[in-house]
Amino acid sequence: MSLLDAGVDITRFNGADDPGILQSCFHIVQQSIRADQPDQGEWSMAPFRAKWVDGFTGSPQETWFGTAESGEITGCYLLMLPDRENVSLARVVLRVPPDRRRAGMGTALLRHCAHRAALAGRTRLIADAWDGTSGAEFARAVGARPGIADVHRTLHLNDAVLRRLPALRREAEGLAAGYSVLTWAGSTPEDMLEQVAAVHAAMADAPRDEGLETTVWDAARIRRLEGLTVGRGLTQFSVAARHDATGQLAALTQILTDPGAPGFGFQQITAVLSAHRGHRLGLLVKAAMLELVAKAAPDVTRITTDNAGSNEHMIAINARFGFEISGVTRHWELDLAGFGAS
Repeated sequence: MSLLDAGVDITRFNGADDPGILQSCFHIVQQSIRADQPDQGEWSMAPFRAKWVDGFTGSPQETWFGTAESGEITGCYLLMLPDRENVSLARVVLRVPPDRRRAGMGTALLRHCAHRAALAGRTRLIADAWDGTSGAEFARAVGARPGIADVHRTLHLNDAVLRRLPALRREAEGLAAGYSVLTWAGSTPEDMLEQVAAVHAAMADAPRDEGLETTVWDAARIRRLEGLTVGRGLTQFSVAARHDATGQLAALTQILTDPGAPGFGFQQITAVLSAHRGHRLGLLVKAAMLELVAKAAPDVTRITTDNAGSNEHMIAINARFGFEISGVTRHWELDLAGFGAS
């Protein structure tokens, strides 16, 4: 299916059937990462395909690319249409190569995307952009509203950090009597899926933009997500704290490593059930995680993470390990009616 928008040819594609086009979009996304935040790790094709072809959540989604008069692909977008929560909004990843920006492709793709979102009954469109980049400038120029800051930090997992870990773990263990540390690599064991989902649900009280509903986690959602990461060759390291008296998982932290992104560990969830807070469990599981990664994946020298700027508790924990700010992203929300989408 091909549509013309302001002189730009915009065509829908399915990455499973069109691997060449998917590869072109992958390269465009990688170029954008290098231009906007060059010190961030670049996910390889495997997780990119999981996101753009399969979809991490299983919700409906569309993929489109734009071509210039030469026929060269000079932009693309992934439109995601949540169907379990936040059903009034759509999310988009829209990318144009750095050397092709400010030539109308981004605007044409956005107008096309906004129209598709409106056809799906959505009233809001959300995208992420790094502060201080052309993406943020573009979002502001089209009338999108910025959300809260999501602060990204990087830890250089060097000898100095490793020498501090035993003391930090002992400190945490001093207030975590009655809890045991569990570790595993790979998919979550079947008998722990429900408890892992419950800890994910503890993220519901984390700071988020007004009007955004929290993700509803269950065992099926965890299994799908792991199938698209671990099942695609990524390694997932998990460290949990279990309450000995009840057998309940009280805290969890997870890191993904991607063989196509050597040297990086990508922090995923770190959460503590509200009933178990105040026992330094966040500090405990993160210290144990860094010890695990240092032994099991010694090639990993950088860990990346992000937290809402107002999440003072987790920020303080990360500071104890030596995480340093590497950039800020935020959601930008566009009102589709105000944008003229129909």
